[in-house]
Amino acid sequence: MTLDTVSHAAGTPETALPWAELGLKEDEYERIREILGRRPTGAELAMYSVMWSEHCSYKSSKVHLKQFGEKAPETDALLVGIGENAGVVDVGQGYAVTFKVESHNHPSYIEPYQGAATGVGGIVRDILAMGARPVAVMDPLRFGAADHPDTKRVLPGVVAGIGGYGNCLGLPNIGGEVVFDPCYQGNPLVNALCVGVMKHEDIHLAKASGAGNKVILYGARTGGDGIGGVSVLASETFDSTKPAKRPAVQVGDPFQEKLLIECTLEIFREDLVAGIQDLGGAGLSCATSELASAGSGGMRVELDTVPLRDSSLSPEEILMSESQERMCAIVEPGKVDRFLEICEKWDVIATVIGEVTEGEQLEIFWHGDKIVDVPPRSVAHEGPTYHRPYARPDWQDALQADDAGALPRPESGEELRKHVLQVVASPNQASKSWITDQYDRFVQGNTVLAQPEDAGMVRIDEESNLGVAVSTDGNGRYTKLDPYTGAQLALAESYRNVAAAGAKPLAVSDCLNFGSPEDPAVMWQFAEATRGLADACLELGTPVTGGNVSLYNQTGETAIHPTPVVAVLGVIDDVHRRTPMGFAEDGQLIYLLGDTRDELGGSAWSQVVHDHLGGLPPRVDLERERLLAEILVAASRDGMIDAAHDLSDGGLAQALTESCLKGGHGARIVVPDSIDPFVLLFSESAGRAIVTVPRSEEVRFNDMCGARGLPVTRIGIVDGDGIDVQGQFVLPLAELREAHEATIPALLA
Repeated sequence: MTLDTVSHAAGTPETALPWAELGLKEDEYERIREILGRRPTGAELAMYSVMWSEHCSYKSSKVHLKQFGEKAPETDALLVGIGENAGVVDVGQGYAVTFKVESHNHPSYIEPYQGAATGVGGIVRDILAMGARPVAVMDPLRFGAADHPDTKRVLPGVVAGIGGYGNCLGLPNIGGEVVFDPCYQGNPLVNALCVGVMKHEDIHLAKASGAGNKVILYGARTGGDGIGGVSVLASETFDSTKPAKRPAVQVGDPFQEKLLIECTLEIFREDLVAGIQDLGGAGLSCATSELASAGSGGMRVELDTVPLRDSSLSPEEILMSESQERMCAIVEPGKVDRFLEICEKWDVIATVIGEVTEGEQLEIFWHGDKIVDVPPRSVAHEGPTYHRPYARPDWQDALQADDAGALPRPESGEELRKHVLQVVASPNQASKSWITDQYDRFVQGNTVLAQPEDAGMVRIDEESNLGVAVSTDGNGRYTKLDPYTGAQLALAESYRNVAAAGAKPLAVSDCLNFGSPEDPAVMWQFAEATRGLADACLELGTPVTGGNVSLYNQTGETAIHPTPVVAVLGVIDDVHRRTPMGFAEDGQLIYLLGDTRDELGGSAWSQVVHDHLGGLPPRVDLERERLLAEILVAASRDGMIDAAHDLSDGGLAQALTESCLKGGHGARIVVPDSIDPFVLLFSESAGRAIVTVPRSEEVRFNDMCGARGLPVTRIGIVDGDGIDVQGQFVLPLAELREAHEATIPALLA
């Protein structure tokens, strides 16, 4: 078989290539021919196919994502924004924190353990590539119906993969979510977040500059697993008639990744790299083209020097492989020997595979024959841009008109008690400790708060006790009812969670999970959610630093609920001042902060008790969210409160249950005359939290809230061994605990 070289391609324009099988459209293939002035070689076609995939090029979403730059709030905290492997934020004292959330949805359905494990590995390398030491991970997860047989296949595998990989790396898993809904049945969402810490001067960027500098590939050998990988899997709709693409799922080795992390950090300490990029989606195709594109010249690569696990791999397969635990570095010639010495010390394979050139092309050779000769920007940054048609779906009005407020409500205290138990025992509101106990939350000794707290928190400086808090949130039910508001509610809840822990919110990363962009209704949901999130970030002053878009999340014609997952990172000057959610001491006063309205659209109560989705989600008041956050942070810093918990899914009933069970103390609640007990317990109005205030701080706390104009209501006292809603019902903590903790183990046994 003749090797398909550049010169061979130029002389055989009639040769047919499998562009459609590789996921390219006919007009995209013609554009490649136009860029090159000839047909592509097989290797070039492989590169364009993975780099122009939906997952890598954002071809359907980037026209909307540009709002995150156009509407970015002005802030001195942002050091590196959208466009790099991850965003970087200044958190003070010379420290910078980088964080990002990404998806590994489709691979995790096909092969749950490896799909989830390599999702963790990939996001960790993104953080490492910025120059940071990874310090914590989080995993927002969505599965199908909790009692569906396939959930028993997917969920345990995903959880084992996350725990197995993260635990072996020695990274604490400090938060996330687990949500069940039939809409995710054939398409679970496995999102992964990592946080890393560095000094300002340690920031590294993905660029290849300096003619003569060497290109070094280091880490694991390249194998046949993950060929096309997430770049292909995440760029099409699942169809039960197609074979499962198991070979496309990468296989992870956390022990190799741990060596790679320590090796890379030592290389950084000795200032041995001029540019660096991890190998994730699209593998070498991505690393070489992005490094060259962001640099000042071209690049020459000798592909046959790449260390392989499978000697039978073709050049195209090597370029498309997404084998894990690999990095690509640009190194000055005089530093190469030391670079290789450090790699040898850590037992990490390192090979010089090319060099930066003075030209403008990315050239790749195979045993001396040129098989790739492309403008790197055309591969990495100048892929197709689609202005997909979008339209408000014709069912949206009927959905919103089906008001959850009209559903039958409990008419007695006993019925109210029954509904509370139903909600707190439901799969979405029940304790997730069966899952989170499989993760090491406290390894490294710097975890301050972890699941089930509102936000995860880690200390990043052991002398000053400087720390950061992170929360991830998203509600697909709200977003289906109103995509614009639903995305803002996701941001608001995450923002509120960080503040409830005592940290000042600084920046955002997001993972936007939606159905097929070829469906105008889905694209309308995406456009509205993106617009809502950009508008809210501008108003709250929290820039989007980066993230991920995951499209084609549907099986056949059935799309998932639109699910924007929003991560907020905040800073706290002294982690000793953090606020836990558990009620810690009898006699403390329970205050409800914010306004409670009759808002039940998309609520946990409507889902659990009536299996209903309809109406409008809670209203958003971003100025109120900002004020609430300021109050929570100030009260924490000044010692006015001992516990805080935001109100969101399940309303006050859920928040009281979680705070009482976490702290081991009961609560006596007095329902104000101005509100119906049912609304007080189950409304999901935004911009609210509960706090416990020592009696000695009550006057000071009320004065602060009054001076700033935040409505606060004293609703009870920490007391006893149950939740006593006076005049309505009593629920012993033992009964609540049984209801709250038994559900998930029973479903997954």
